[in-house]
Amino acid sequence: MKLSIALALMAAPAVTGFASHRSSKSTTTNLNLQPGSAGTGEGWIEPSAPVNTEASLKYTLQKSLEGATFQKRLSLLGSTGSIGTQTLDIVDACPDNFVVDALSAGTNSKLMTDQVLKYSPKIASMATAEAAQELKSNLQDAGCTNMPTILYGEEGILAAATIDSADTVVTGIVGAAGLEPTIEAIKLGKDISLANKETLISGGPVINPLVKKHGINMLPADSEHSAIFQCLQGVPEGGLRRVILTASGGAFRDLTKDELFRMCEDDPRAVQAKATTHPNWDMGAKITLDSATMMNKGLEVIEAHYLFGASYDDIDVVIHPQSIIHSMIETKDTSCIAQLGWADMRLPLVYSVSWPHRLTMPYKPLDLAEVGQMTFMKPDYAKYPCIQLAYDAGRAGGTMTAVLNAANEAANELFRDDVGLGFLDIPKLVEGAMEAHKDDHKTKDVTLEDILSCDKWARQHVMEKSETMKKQIFVTN
Repeated sequence: MKLSIALALMAAPAVTGFASHRSSKSTTTNLNLQPGSAGTGEGWIEPSAPVNTEASLKYTLQKSLEGATFQKRLSLLGSTGSIGTQTLDIVDACPDNFVVDALSAGTNSKLMTDQVLKYSPKIASMATAEAAQELKSNLQDAGCTNMPTILYGEEGILAAATIDSADTVVTGIVGAAGLEPTIEAIKLGKDISLANKETLISGGPVINPLVKKHGINMLPADSEHSAIFQCLQGVPEGGLRRVILTASGGAFRDLTKDELFRMCEDDPRAVQAKATTHPNWDMGAKITLDSATMMNKGLEVIEAHYLFGASYDDIDVVIHPQSIIHSMIETKDTSCIAQLGWADMRLPLVYSVSWPHRLTMPYKPLDLAEVGQMTFMKPDYAKYPCIQLAYDAGRAGGTMTAVLNAANEAANELFRDDVGLGFLDIPKLVEGAMEAHKDDHKTKDVTLEDILSCDKWARQHVMEKSETMKKQIFVTN
């Protein structure tokens, strides 16, 4: 079966990506599934065939999937992180539907050893030569009879992302490091299960034209954008009015702005410990801190713009502490459609790697009576300045979003490394980098080299400014 879906991938004005879904089964159906666009509708290119009515789409899709089986071969980038391990949970639950051809990871050679022995990938890549050597020794000691090609560094990640046999690449690498491997995978016509939001935030001006050119699927694997994608199924062209991103509120959601600022001044050590612990989700350290600053939600605003073609004026953020509604859309008639589920990253992951199928999963069903109540509130932009910075960078477009992302990554890492940087210094450093970039800001004909250059510059700028910034002195109890 072959499907065509029209996602408004607005890398730049008047650019839209059309992705083709490939299945291992024979191709008998060609559909055009086109979600609606908000705002001015910039970025839309008419599909090559007339859009079917909603009723005929639903009927044809249902018929095309009747009795369908599929098997996808995966390359998993970031296999030992939270995205990677949860993706492998899905593989365990559906062994007939997924085969793992390549794994790449950081330096956790022990866990990678277990993964290689269990899934028998053709390629296993580590971040460093030392970790790769340790992996090799571990596998030899374990009597591995199906030894993979063991690589390391950037070369290893690229090899995993571009392995011939894989048809879907799951991008579980955190940060801008996932940009180049994703680009090379797209060039080879591989579908992307997008768990690395920085790929679009930094590289949207380059990524989106490639998605269109190579006709691949870029399917969101994070909970918010997966929710939006699911809600858009069946919405006619032009039917979308607004995207509503839900946010947990992060570690400091129950504090007022004044209480947070006072805590940052009086007990920075407690702030650091709390900022890296998420109340709802099991995520990596970087994303957990981004949730505490709510930069994570700001980045998701930019990603929603690129993925779904909504203008920034038509993307809202609402704090929803229970994390049951993962995001919503509002249609032109003011009807709101939401996707609900427990706070479990495996749910968006399984949809991204199995779309358009719905697999039977051994997870606890949602029980609204158990949830009891769901609450919502507007975010305080003074308490969370990173949200406004993201909107500003997104509206500026071009290379500014790459600077925002890189500056945030650098400041985030400095804070977690406990070098004396305060929690409130993170948005200050990001804003400073954005201000300093204005004279060199590029909005047209942005290349990968431009993005990588801005990424490198922003990181260096943050490092230099952090050295001159007044350091917070931690008081030892």
